Amino acid sequence: AMAQNGTIENGLARNACPPPLPQPVKIPEIKHTKIFINNEWHTAIKGKMFPTINPATGVKICDVEEADKADVDEAVKAAKAAGQRGSEWRRMDASSRGGLLHRLADLLERERSVLATLESMDTGKPFLHAFFVDLDGSIKTLRYYAGWTDKIHGKTMPVDENFVCFTKHEPVGVCGAIIPWNFPLLMFTWKIAPALACGNTVVIKPAEQTPLTALHVGALIKEAGFPPGVVNIVPGFGPTAGAAIASHMNIDKVAFTGSTEVGQLIKAAAAKSNLKRVTLELGGKNPCIVFADSDLQSAVEETQKGSFFNQGQACTAASRVYVEEPVYDEFVRLSVERAKNIAIGDPMEPRTSHGPQIDQHQFDKILELVASGKKEGATLECGGCAVEDRGLFIHPTIFSDVKDHMRIAKEEIFGPVQCIMKFKKQEEVIDRANSSQYGLTAAVFTRDVHRAMSVSRLFLFSRVNCYNALHAQAPFGGFKMSGNGRELGEYALAEYTEVKAITIKLSEQLTL
Repeated sequence: AMAQNGTIENGLARNACPPPLPQPVKIPEIKHTKIFINNEWHTAIKGKMFPTINPATGVKICDVEEADKADVDEAVKAAKAAGQRGSEWRRMDASSRGGLLHRLADLLERERSVLATLESMDTGKPFLHAFFVDLDGSIKTLRYYAGWTDKIHGKTMPVDENFVCFTKHEPVGVCGAIIPWNFPLLMFTWKIAPALACGNTVVIKPAEQTPLTALHVGALIKEAGFPPGVVNIVPGFGPTAGAAIASHMNIDKVAFTGSTEVGQLIKAAAAKSNLKRVTLELGGKNPCIVFADSDLQSAVEETQKGSFFNQGQACTAASRVYVEEPVYDEFVRLSVERAKNIAIGDPMEPRTSHGPQIDQHQFDKILELVASGKKEGATLECGGCAVEDRGLFIHPTIFSDVKDHMRIAKEEIFGPVQCIMKFKKQEEVIDRANSSQYGLTAAVFTRDVHRAMSVSRLFLFSRVNCYNALHAQAPFGGFKMSGNGRELGEYALAEYTEVKAITIKLSEQLTL
């Protein structure tokens, strides 16, 4: 299987023949392009549509119905009705909810090649990455939370005097979700799986650049047997459909993954409307610290997976790499050598590991920051330019001699740019690594176990001798300007439940 970090491991004996690689599916026509409300397909109330573009070719894939505030209102009505006391969803046993999530996971397995093809077409990411990473993570997330549905419970506690007190964990209600374009299907399941496991209903807006896999899964949600209105999908734009979700008076909680700037707008809208609960997973400027005693080749590989996987379009991107002075030059040499061998090309080709950026806006932003790095005095070791005659493709880029004050060391680039910086002392590098306004993830590379533990505990989320290691069982999220709240693991369940305390006065007299 392909690990979350994007490396293929076939797990076979050395002399065994590897199984054939999965192949993209020919999709003559996109079936699902409408708004999904109440298990039915709807045209937009205002009659608008918008195109979704293949970033690898620049060719329009299809037009999609554009949801606006009025469509969001209809979706919320459906979600609220589906969650009312006495509804099919509210009456359903917890274990039966788990059965539906397992059934949905089964359907994703069945449609794996189709979904991976759609994801690759819509995002430009390599098909094999979509098949082995995005689909694998999505299926595992659904199955993980399917197992939680009948294990969410409260506590009993001793209280003073003649009372008994216990707690229940109840659904929040209607949950809004707004997801990004870099991992569309994975973020879709990260949002809906814990929400549904806890008994909530959902109104979810996929990114306008990448709506296709979410809409395809809408059909699978209906096929799996979820009651009407439990999941509603409203493709549209942030300033219209997204803003309507954030400010809606009948949405009880909103979860957002995306930029810090938009996260601030969502939190403000939530506060100004009905003080709905908010969880935010936002930007990052994530540090890696490579000590001289580390396995240098492994550190090079892991930090490059962190920097270049998904064309650098990840909030967790390893964009600040601090290398101890004695091995700095060798680390840079090995990094450049490896980056020059990254296969750039058609995302549908099995050899390709590096596709295009998502759109022209992102492409221009990355190259503008690359230009700022050169202007401010960093050394461009490789890349730093577009691939000739390839539209939105950018060569994997490495800068050395990067200083902390430079824009490329401070701003989230969200592209295939790795900044390699030098340090002398442990205390110094910890201060520098923690100086960012962001706080999402970090990594430490060393053979010294005591050093690894002492350094890693100084970051909120830290990995040791690895980088892109994400698991459905482990919590993920940020602090500072990287957001608040947690996704994945048991901890995410708390974001989707309200704790109710029930106190009963006991009689001292026995009644027969």
